Amino acid sequence: QAQLVESGGGLVQAGGSLSLSCAGSGRTFSSYDMGWFRQAPGKEREFVAAISWSGARKYYADSVKGRFTISRDNTENTVWLQMNSLKPEDTAVYYCAAHRPYGLGNSQNQNEYNYWGQGTQVTVSS
Repeated sequence: QAQLVESGGGLVQAGGSLSLSCAGSGRTFSSYDMGWFRQAPGKEREFVAAISWSGARKYYADSVKGRFTISRDNTENTVWLQMNSLKPEDTAVYYCAAHRPYGLGNSQNQNEYNYWGQGTQVTVSS
């Protein structure tokens, strides 16, 4: 089983940067596809970015393309989300999610993920 713990959230001014990390405890972490999602107050949780088990393929929501970068280090059981050029609309609780090997049909569909972290707050001031 994979326990996921996010960290790195905080308060930053618009245009600034933050780096989020997601630490996984499972032995099979390296075989999981991983994703980042976020949920702003009063809104539904939405897809942010995803990365395949090997790191070879990456996917981004249109709203963050060119600004956010997802990466992973399977030797450290860690997935990162580097966020640059942050905007106030990026303010949300950010969640890390993992999908077991095989069968991920749509990396943007949160319902397909099997494990979730507790979330970390990102606040971008104007």
